[in-house]
Amino acid sequence: MASKKYSFLAGALCLMATAGFAQTPATAGGYSASDSSIVPSRRMPQHTEFMNGTYNYPAKPRSQWEVGIKAGSVNIGGDVSTVFPGFGYGVHIRKALGYVFSLRAEYMNGTAKGLNWQSSRNYSLNEAWQGYTGQPVFYNYKTTLNDFALEGIFSLNNIRFHKAKTGINPYLMAGIGLTTYGARVDKLAAPDVAYDFSTIPQDGTYENRKEIRDALRDLLDGDYESAAENEGTSRGKFLGMTAIPVAHIGAGIAFKLNNRFNIALEDRFTLTKSDLLDGQRWAEQVQGNPVLTRDHDTYNYLSLGLNVNLGNSARTVEPLYWLNPLEYPYSEIRNPRLMRLPKPVLPDADGDGVTDQFDLEQTPQGVPVDAHGVSRDTDGDGVPDARDKELVTPTYCQPVDADGVGKCPCPEGCGVDTSANACATTLGALPSVTFTGNAVRLSTDAQSLLASVAARLRNSPGCRVVVTGYCASNKAAQQRSWDRVNAVINHLVEREGISADRFIFQHAQEGGDCNTVDMRAAAAGEEGPSNVPAPHPNLRKG
Repeated sequence: MASKKYSFLAGALCLMATAGFAQTPATAGGYSASDSSIVPSRRMPQHTEFMNGTYNYPAKPRSQWEVGIKAGSVNIGGDVSTVFPGFGYGVHIRKALGYVFSLRAEYMNGTAKGLNWQSSRNYSLNEAWQGYTGQPVFYNYKTTLNDFALEGIFSLNNIRFHKAKTGINPYLMAGIGLTTYGARVDKLAAPDVAYDFSTIPQDGTYENRKEIRDALRDLLDGDYESAAENEGTSRGKFLGMTAIPVAHIGAGIAFKLNNRFNIALEDRFTLTKSDLLDGQRWAEQVQGNPVLTRDHDTYNYLSLGLNVNLGNSARTVEPLYWLNPLEYPYSEIRNPRLMRLPKPVLPDADGDGVTDQFDLEQTPQGVPVDAHGVSRDTDGDGVPDARDKELVTPTYCQPVDADGVGKCPCPEGCGVDTSANACATTLGALPSVTFTGNAVRLSTDAQSLLASVAARLRNSPGCRVVVTGYCASNKAAQQRSWDRVNAVINHLVEREGISADRFIFQHAQEGGDCNTVDMRAAAAGEEGPSNVPAPHPNLRKG
């Protein structure tokens, strides 16, 4: 019988190994440390600090619970030899407290049997076997166990340095619990009629063990009608059964099938403070009466189980013992998304914003330059803008004098506008950009409008434009307003080639249409930033 048991377990191991290596790719099922939807409310302050760059560690995500069912072999180690196989089944619920440690509450119901192949004669002190007079007996038992346990489980394989995740998770466990048990013996062939064991071979040699046990199975009816010796009133009772505290140790290995299911092979060894799980606590003596033993019975639970992870996958991640906590820092090192990298400092002797490596001209401080560090000459008249008193001189008015002023006839004051609204007059009324729904991308029509705005700005290089978005009723509206203003400015800078410092960035303002971004010429002396950090980056749309 034992060989059949081990053959079954070997086959189960092969099956689970196949399932474990056929699982989904190891990198699947990861999560983003910036995703606030998987962070519980009590950890949101830490998440906010992390996103703002004031705390280095991301908040621990909300993880799923594991619920499992299992079945397997239960066997008692005591004074009577075990008969394979005993049977047990159980259920558990498990919660990860971290990436290594988790807690599990478990219930197991098991039935174990035992049968000695050697006869005994000194049973006078065992009340369960009273009624036999001098003839030998063969101790046997059938014990029902109810095991309630709380266990700490230590995962051994999910923190990996050279692989994102694994589909195989070995673990160790230790715990305490309460076990109730009831043991019975099979000693009567019929009511008040004891078995006649005289027909069973009595030599007790090892070679005859199989023959003896076969004869005993033919003789015994398997009713287990008699109560075995128990602790009496020295132990507490629960539902009519003896209740004892126990301690568990064990090990197991889980094989991941997918992000929801896994199967686990587990062996758990239980220590007790009772010597009567098998109904026998008396050691045989060659002569005289039996003596009380001082060893305590144990039992073993070898099981195969199916486990499922419970929880909303949109708001929770897998149990943490299936995740590798190194995945986040490794991904940031490889492809930074949240990591704050120091801004490189390159030499720029003249401070014009163009590094010396690419600067073709060392210009005085404050002189506008082009991408090559050369003094900017907007109208191409040969006089740099820094000294040009007529910034835009028509071609037909050139050549110009040393101050960049053209020599063509011009009505008095035509080249200079000293009014407070000079830029408003030059640029005229600028169009508004309209968005639909929650969109933040520019439509084709919007891009055409911005092309006309860019043309006006090129003809008025001294003017700045205020770009304004509206609505601040909630965080989502504030971020959407920022996204739309940012889209308008980025298009004018990146697609139309307008300098970013010519814009004043305003978002989440009151008094306008939430779906409209307005543009107007900046008033003389009006200042403001050309770029503003996103108010709620976790709500930012791509």
